[in-house]
Amino acid sequence: MKYVLVTGGVVSGLGKGVTASSIGVVLKACGLRVTSIKIDPYLNTDAGTMSPFEHGEVFVLDDGGEVDLDLGNYERFLDIKLTRDNNITTGKIYQSVIDKERRGDYLGKTVQVVPHITDAIQEWIERVAMIPVDGKEGPADVCVIELGGTIGDIESMPFIEALGQFSYRVGPGNFCLVHVSLVPVLNVVGEQKTKPTQHSVRGLRGLGLTPNILACRSTTALEENVKEKLSKFCHVPAANIITLYDVSNIWHIPLLLRDQKAHKAILKGLNLLGVAGEPVLEEWTCRAKTCDMLQDPVRIAMVGKYTGLSDAYLSVLKALLHASVACRRKLVVVWVAATDLEESTEIEAPDVHKAAWDQLEEANGILVPGGFGDRGVQGKILAAKYAREHNIPFLGICLGMQIAVIEFARSVLNMKDANSTEFDANTTNPCVIFMPEGSKTHMGGTMRLGSRRTYFQVPDCKSAKLYGNVKYVDERHRHRYEVNPDMITELENAGLSFVGKDESGRRMEILELRTHPYFVGVQFHPEFKSRPGKPSALFLGLIAASCGHLEAFLQNPIHVKMQTKNSLTNGMPTSKVYQNGIKNKHVNGSHNIYSNCNGVHA
Repeated sequence: MKYVLVTGGVVSGLGKGVTASSIGVVLKACGLRVTSIKIDPYLNTDAGTMSPFEHGEVFVLDDGGEVDLDLGNYERFLDIKLTRDNNITTGKIYQSVIDKERRGDYLGKTVQVVPHITDAIQEWIERVAMIPVDGKEGPADVCVIELGGTIGDIESMPFIEALGQFSYRVGPGNFCLVHVSLVPVLNVVGEQKTKPTQHSVRGLRGLGLTPNILACRSTTALEENVKEKLSKFCHVPAANIITLYDVSNIWHIPLLLRDQKAHKAILKGLNLLGVAGEPVLEEWTCRAKTCDMLQDPVRIAMVGKYTGLSDAYLSVLKALLHASVACRRKLVVVWVAATDLEESTEIEAPDVHKAAWDQLEEANGILVPGGFGDRGVQGKILAAKYAREHNIPFLGICLGMQIAVIEFARSVLNMKDANSTEFDANTTNPCVIFMPEGSKTHMGGTMRLGSRRTYFQVPDCKSAKLYGNVKYVDERHRHRYEVNPDMITELENAGLSFVGKDESGRRMEILELRTHPYFVGVQFHPEFKSRPGKPSALFLGLIAASCGHLEAFLQNPIHVKMQTKNSLTNGMPTSKVYQNGIKNKHVNGSHNIYSNCNGVHA
């Protein structure tokens, strides 16, 4: 097994996750099998209990692991399926060591950070690196490890020590360190400054790790004299100093690495030059170029609770982008804070209220993503009502589906107090209830998590057609509440059709309004399995309906499957995400850190 370690220096949010993913793409394009590990130095066992405002979205894996959003980047870029163990946290490591101590595995020993914690880290990396993640038998050729945080952080010290020992243990030719650092340009002098990177590398070397490659983040390509200066003071060959400058979309990053021969530097460090070939990246090249050629827009209103931080909905944004590429449309994401749609905002801030409704009414489609808590719920209900009554394409995910059920019960069945017991425990019409198997005392890892099977009840429904007329689908879940099975008959008699259910038939998974152009709610999270070349079926349906092309897609399921490939091979302009509407207060995110256009993603 060969290992590539990606570390970061100077500041956080430089894009280590995208860099690690792009390194994996280039190595995979060279014919190697690649797996990934993300190390998060926080004490949480996993990301499941963390606020999206703290750490962005919680990405969910097939095995139910609630992990850092960077694992979503790995899965999308490399088209692999990771496990919960591919995300290492300080909490997991310490918990495993303490469990061993309690069992008596260290009997007679004083348990310490060195060697017990550091040994546990190394053993975890070696064990997880051997797990196949690409659907093939046997371990991968290369494991790309991303160390979260910044060099010098107190909480990452045990991992730095462990990785230093690990690099020595696996030996030269099996370990390559890529250090991502910042080369800022001061407006006063307009000169690329190398001192921050010099200090970062000095700190890294002082901790026992020597970088083989420097990946320098800057607004423009590094000047030759700057490379020479960095080479001299950081003891890294000039050929191994790579510039990751601002580009229009992140699909250009693997191409930047290839064009600067980063793959040769990595392969040389891993003694794989004679084994791997030249990277084949025609599809990536075409995808990156087509994303820069914007044409007809499609406006999707994202009605949510965390609109101030786009990382909170990162996978949803990516799934929308993948679908818009397939439909050859420029994606315009309009952020609408759910609370701004509510009557209380109309009283307190009428201008904000009017602006939010204007944005909603101008949208071609409406999406209500998942979430927790009662803040903004009424606004989401109003958005679902507007979509239903005005025949606007609508997709509700998790809470978004539950919101659609509540709105339908209130407006159509005249159940004025219809609600979820999450928001009103005393409602007389509980449309959404707490799942019987859930825990009300422990929050972490107690939801219905991971890949679950949904069986289609109505073969000719829109959802089944979009999925290719299959009998069932496996999608990832993350929820504590579900639609009340005792109210299904009444809801269906009024026109709400539950076209997808679990194996028991009592848990509702997919709902549709048959008389609506596209009104779909799903209990699962289809965004987690969307890929650049394989867009999620339901997101594809939303974009197609918003463009007025849904009927063509439904009449030809094969056309749905081939659409993405065609859009990347016929040279037609496709799409890009514009974040208009409410200003995006994006902080510390990795998905658009390479963009030099305000609010442009890929």
